[in-house]
Amino acid sequence: MKIAKNIWLLFIICIAGAGWITIDTHYLRPTPVKFIVPKGWPQPYYDFSKNPLTEEGIALGKKLFYDENLSKDGSISCGSCHQQFGAFNTYDHPLSHGFNNSMTTRNAPGLFNLAWQKEFMWDGGINHLDLQPLAPITAENEMAETIENVLNKLKADKEYRKMFKAAFGDETITTQRMTKAFSQFLLQLVSSNSKYDKVMRGEASFILPEKLGYEIFQKKCSSCHPEPMFTDYTYRNTGFTLDPYLKDPGRMRITGDPKDSLKFKVPSLRNVAMTFPYGHDGRLFSLISVFEHYRKSMVTTPNTDPLLKNRIPLTNFEIGQLTAFLYTLTDSSFLKDPRFAPPGYAYNGKPPADLHQ
Repeated sequence: MKIAKNIWLLFIICIAGAGWITIDTHYLRPTPVKFIVPKGWPQPYYDFSKNPLTEEGIALGKKLFYDENLSKDGSISCGSCHQQFGAFNTYDHPLSHGFNNSMTTRNAPGLFNLAWQKEFMWDGGINHLDLQPLAPITAENEMAETIENVLNKLKADKEYRKMFKAAFGDETITTQRMTKAFSQFLLQLVSSNSKYDKVMRGEASFILPEKLGYEIFQKKCSSCHPEPMFTDYTYRNTGFTLDPYLKDPGRMRITGDPKDSLKFKVPSLRNVAMTFPYGHDGRLFSLISVFEHYRKSMVTTPNTDPLLKNRIPLTNFEIGQLTAFLYTLTDSSFLKDPRFAPPGYAYNGKPPADLHQ
């Protein structure tokens, strides 16, 4: 009897493998993905226990990130304004463009190392990564859609229903599941493999201008841009004047405190050579214009950050060396990582050469 049962079990396995019968795989669990903190970095702020990373969740988040159908007229995706080759910023445009060829009021910042951020947007108006996608989706001058319409579109799509089931166990599509999937993809955007990082790991060495620039950086820039994140995530008034057209008061719009007028989040300098134009409204188009702003063009007011009351004295020589150092913060493997690229996009059909270096 035992032999007969074993033969019958073997028969079932064989015909299943041959495709003669279909086995329901609804019980299969998503494949977990471990989030790796680069050596020497602080622990992330994001609570992964409330949204564990999985291969299926990340794949769903990526599809959502690049899906133009999430916008009102099906022409704009998150990836339209956050382009990988610009470290996921609005490359070369001072203000990002939105629905019906409208203009937004800010430059879309780069997206990377988001697991370490507590607040989002230039003014810190959003306090959780899971909530962040809702703002551009519903903004009239960005994607101009409603969450209800977005959910209806996703529910009507057979592929999305399949992907939500793979990521969350069933086909139920909700706002929470959608935003958690977004976060799972965005959390993967870790930039930690620039030349600077390789030097810190003992895998490379600075040439002389880079070394000198690093020393100048530590003396004159690191107070606001501390390593290894190259931002302290604070909000500071850095001497920009109020644009009479945009009339953007910065952090004050969130807090209502006049002392926060024209304070904007300190951006990370990682990949800074690729994230131009600079500033909350993209008014500075090159690194040299940034240096000129801080050494000459700043407008100091009572709200100007105390560290910048006397501007930043920089000689032409120092600017040259600082520029050399800042270029070492470019993470080419991140900018070309096929895991983050738009669907169908390939870097000569293979991963970049330095992807695993």
